[in-house]
Amino acid sequence: MELTTVWFIVIAFLWIGYFVLEGFDFGVGMLVGLLGRDDRERRVLINTIGPVWDGNEVWVLVAGGATFAAFPEWYATLFSGFYLPLLLILVALIIRGVAFEYRGKRPEARWKARWDACIIIGSAVPALLWGVAFGNILRGVPINADGEYVGGFVNLLNPFALLAGVATCTLFLTHGAVFVALKTDGEIRHRANRFAARIGLAAAAVTVALAVWLNLTEGTPVSWLVSALAAMSLVGALVANRLGREGWAFIGSAATIALLFVAAFVSLFPDVMPSSLDPAWNLTTTNAASTPYTLRIMTWAAAVGTPVVLVYQAWTYWTFRKRISVAAIPVEPAVPAETAGR
Repeated sequence: MELTTVWFIVIAFLWIGYFVLEGFDFGVGMLVGLLGRDDRERRVLINTIGPVWDGNEVWVLVAGGATFAAFPEWYATLFSGFYLPLLLILVALIIRGVAFEYRGKRPEARWKARWDACIIIGSAVPALLWGVAFGNILRGVPINADGEYVGGFVNLLNPFALLAGVATCTLFLTHGAVFVALKTDGEIRHRANRFAARIGLAAAAVTVALAVWLNLTEGTPVSWLVSALAAMSLVGALVANRLGREGWAFIGSAATIALLFVAAFVSLFPDVMPSSLDPAWNLTTTNAASTPYTLRIMTWAAAVGTPVVLVYQAWTYWTFRKRISVAAIPVEPAVPAETAGR
């Protein structure tokens, strides 16, 4: 197998890992105000992802870095053409990270409500825009003979990309609700079960519509098969959630996201960024790749470093595997009226 193909697979693996792992913490972030009825319940929700959310974000940094090193032409066209949506994603991720750190710095309800809003918005914006970005990559964007993006921001807001954005948003909400049910106990757990059942049906409808549209236009027999497996995984997740088997439900929702993006990358290959102007101007794994020497060095570095990162992250999840409940959250002292009014 050629190194360009190997690195296409590696980058696909990194993006899929990112969406599976950060997908549920985006979902939990969006649900902070919906499933958490008071401050202690919202703290339970935030604590479910507290030990892992920043580790999950490492995947997108590695995916971006690997794309830059292995396929610089792809990276340059992607980040110049999608400059505004990627900037919005970056700002949202920064605000979300700051909100996690600063929410507990003061006891006033108004202070916490503002940071909760930042967590919700900072989770919803990337969940939607990542889908829009990948929808445009699959559909093709205006790229000229020099490999430069020649469209505008409005070109990115087409029906297929917006449907992809709604699909990722609803899938991440389902994934997040299932994760909350898996990691909590008491009324929050039951509330998350009920919400996952409802939003899961919406996610299934949108995801099936997106998969059919994608495969009718760009599909291969393999991508049709993988898409069917993704649909079956989502059905299995919803059944397991209804039976109260949250572990299997989480595996099912994770498999759904993974298989959906596998189908996307399968239908994309060997292109990395198709041109909607002329297929001859598509960026491919060949014309967008780095030199063979660079790819060989990267392959050795990845072979050594990737297992270490995977083992460390698995250890983190194992260490913080227990359920948490409101009973484990201490009650904060009441804030004097004159202090609360500041």
